[in-house]
Parts: sequence; C-alpha cells; structure tokens
Amino acid sequence: MSYRTILVNAQPSPRAQQIVACASGIAVAEQAHLVGLASTGISELTYQCNAAAAGMPLLPQDMSGLTEAARAALAGFSTAAARRGVSSCEERITDDNMTDSLVLQSRYCDLVVVGQADAGQAVMGGVVLPQQLILHSPRPVLVIPGAGEFAHIGRRPLLAWDGGMAASRAIEAALPLLRRATLTTLAVFNPTRVYAAHGPLPGADLARYLARHGVQVEVVARETTGDIGEALLALAADTEADLLVMGCYGHTRFRELLLGGATRSVLNDMTLPVLMAR
Repeated sequence: MSYRTILVNAQPSPRAQQIVACASGIAVAEQAHLVGLASTGISELTYQCNAAAAGMPLLPQDMSGLTEAARAALAGFSTAAARRGVSSCEERITDDNMTDSLVLQSRYCDLVVVGQADAGQAVMGGVVLPQQLILHSPRPVLVIPGAGEFAHIGRRPLLAWDGGMAASRAIEAALPLLRRATLTTLAVFNPTRVYAAHGPLPGADLARYLARHGVQVEVVARETTGDIGEALLALAADTEADLLVMGCYGHTRFRELLLGGATRSVLNDMTLPVLMAR
C-alpha cells in the first residue's frame, strides 16, 4: 500500500507549522495529495437558529469574520505546503467542529495528521482531541507532539506489538513509512502473559512478515510491571526512535475511555510522533 491522500488539520495553533511540515514531508515522499482542513466554528445548529447563544443573534459580519480567518489559515497551509515541495494540494473549509469534520473527511484519505491535544488551546472550531478522532476515524492517525522538531519521521520507528488486531492494523497502516526506515524495532512487552498470542518466538512471525515487505527489523522482548505506555516511551528514548506505531483501545471502548491505559498515557506524555489505529 501507499499513501495517496493525506489529510491534515490546518487550523491555527502554536504547532500548526510543525504539523503541516510533517504532513508535507510525508506527502512529498509518497507523492501524495495533501488536503488541509480548517473550520469557521459555525455549527449547523448555529446556522439553523441564527444565534451564537440564547438571546444573542449572530450577525452576518460575525460569520464573515470567522470564514475569513479560516480561509487565511488555509492560505497559510497552501503556502507552507508549496514551500516544502508538495505538488498536489487542496484546501477544504467546514463549519462543524474540527474533530467531527476530521472524522468525516478521513473517510476519503489514507492518513490523518493532527497535533497533540492542548487543554489550554482555544481556536475557532474547537480543540481537536486525538483520542476521539482515533476512536471514530476509519483511517490511521499520526499525532505530532506538542513540543519538539521532527524534520524526518520514520527513519527509526518503534512498533508496539501485542498480537492484537489494533496493533496489526496500525503496523499495516505504517508500511509506507516503514519501507523507508533504516532500522525498525519491534517491541513485545510481557509476551507470555497472553496465551498463544505470539507463538513460540514472540515477534518472529511479524518480523518475517515485515521483512517480506522490505522492512529491516529487530525484535526486542521486555517484561514490565508498570504502565505499558510509559514503557514504550522509555524504549523509544533508548532506541532514539522518531516514530511510535501502536494500536489503541485494546479493551472495550467504554472501559478504555473510563480507565485510560497505554493509549491514554502515550497521548498525554508523547515525546515523538505516534501513528495509531484501532
């Protein structure tokens, strides 16, 4: 597989340039079409009721200002993408909140690129919550950390393998990046705790599968009694990884949202780009 269409959150934010730069780099490498999405923040309900809040009518100039701001963000996106060599680029504007809009538009792309959630961020259209996007999107989501520079993604990836379906889908979704990697680390934590999940040699079957796709792989098996998400981030630092690939919401959706888990700890404390699929 390859990425033919990449969707990126082009909404104004402190990390917008870095997010667009990462998406542009992948688009150039894959010769993919890059779609930038921004929102006016005017929901369909606001249009229907013609009110921003009870008793406060929404004036035409209010709506035009929001639309102009979104179009300015998209113009900046197009300029940044062109500067980084993207040959095929598209601007899209929406009136719904950004998370819902990204979920909808993700149906028509191969990869979605967004930034790590910032609780203090207030931008038009609302803050994008990666965990909600990953939960409801049919496509893999690449989340860029809230700090750090990431000129290249995928030269030294770390794969989180638990033998599950979500991890399988995430690794398959990352294949276009993995093929260009210099060395890929396949991490298996606590391999004997799940009966028959890995076979006699944990990670060996998946390593052979990846090798047949032209991916150079090393397998690392470790035991831990702590949080798997924290262990993954520690291993990423040890191996100098520039990309973490993992499945998410391995439990039921309700339990994962209620109790957290490796997905939540990685999204909260991530120090490198993370590609997730469910």
